[in-house]
Amino acid sequence: MKEIPQILIVDDELIVRESLVDWLSESGYESVAVDDGYKAIEKVKSKDWDLLLVDLKMPKMDGIEVMRQVKEISKDIPIVIITGYPTVDTAVQAMKEGAYDYIVKPFNPEEINLVIRNILAHQKLVKENLYLRQELKRRYQFKDIVGKSSKMQDILSLLRTVAKSNSTVLINGESGTGKELIARAIHSTSLRAQGPFVAVSCAALPESLLESELFGHEKGAFTGAVSTRKGKFEMADNGTLFLDEVGDMDIRTQADFLRVLEEREFRRLGGSELIKVDVRVLSATNKNLEKLVEKGEFREDLYYRLNVVAMEVPPLRERREDIPLLIEHFVKKYAIENGKTIKFVDGDALDILIKYDWPGNVRELENTIERAIVVVKKHFIGLEELPTLIKDKASTVAKDAEYSDETLSLQDIEKNHIETILEATEWNIKKAADVLEIDRTTLYNKLKKYKLKRPKG
Repeated sequence: MKEIPQILIVDDELIVRESLVDWLSESGYESVAVDDGYKAIEKVKSKDWDLLLVDLKMPKMDGIEVMRQVKEISKDIPIVIITGYPTVDTAVQAMKEGAYDYIVKPFNPEEINLVIRNILAHQKLVKENLYLRQELKRRYQFKDIVGKSSKMQDILSLLRTVAKSNSTVLINGESGTGKELIARAIHSTSLRAQGPFVAVSCAALPESLLESELFGHEKGAFTGAVSTRKGKFEMADNGTLFLDEVGDMDIRTQADFLRVLEEREFRRLGGSELIKVDVRVLSATNKNLEKLVEKGEFREDLYYRLNVVAMEVPPLRERREDIPLLIEHFVKKYAIENGKTIKFVDGDALDILIKYDWPGNVRELENTIERAIVVVKKHFIGLEELPTLIKDKASTVAKDAEYSDETLSLQDIEKNHIETILEATEWNIKKAADVLEIDRTTLYNKLKKYKLKRPKG
């Protein structure tokens, strides 16, 4: 369900304010009207608006000054200037100061509706295009692996070193921790970045199909092989092959796979031609391969061949300080995708999300935030948008947990995060509030609560 656009009207004439509110309401918009610029500035500080309609000639503060001050608070809000004195100079000045458009009194409902529809449609396209450009530019880069915890910083440090090599990498971690994202980041930052990244799940295919999937087959190699088909190894030539859940690969396929790793050549099923490939192999598993080796379920020689560089991706419950950062990331992502202006998760809901153990890890958190964005009808996510199961389990964890002296409280995590953002923005309150996706009043209250002060000098 799309949000109703929020429009702020600023005009000193009562009849204009009342007419615009009535017309906009009939057209399906929500609007608020104020009679001077100072009130408008306060409204902009306290709430997100999709559009402002501002009268040019007003006592106390004229429309141009209102526009200037609004742009300092939020430069992306489109503003339409209303004027009863249309001149070329007026239009030029309004546009020069950042007005999206201007309309001339007297105006009619059809004219207002046309202007607003065009602006909102354009703003939606701008947001979508910006998001898509950012995704294309930043996709699978290290900066998309969200986390400031020491464990995640250690992983990022190792990734930067490993990415430029040609070594095989074994990524260990529970389901949902982001193992494939890490593999893609390694590929996209490697010398093979211009080559293909080919992923295959060893758990998703039975033994009879996995071998064909990896090495391909010739026409007639087996029942159903009606044409020749390249395998994943061949598709990944000059690029990277990612084997997900490699611990589920059967022993027979393991032997064939090891031989290809060592010789970098193979034959398709049913074929005689020897095919040479140049492929880097990255693999991931949520199983303990050492124990599988002890049980005879995984080849020891293959294990050592895959485990040249090993990294352990921690579960989300072991890096709770990263949860607020991940939430910010997913809120922004899914708010744009769903055409909403959700800015933050309120304190009570954030506490629950941090306390919950997340057995499904980052994937479960992402799904939870996506669901909340879809169902929310406010400008923020609260407790009512969270699944009952998560609220119940988080409450149980909070009651039963025994924290050590070194464990950070939820307030400590929030305080540290705010302090980090303030330092990164050099204590620019507006920029920090934008990054945190809260209004400046809320940020000032947090500073007072946590007794945070800007360092001197």
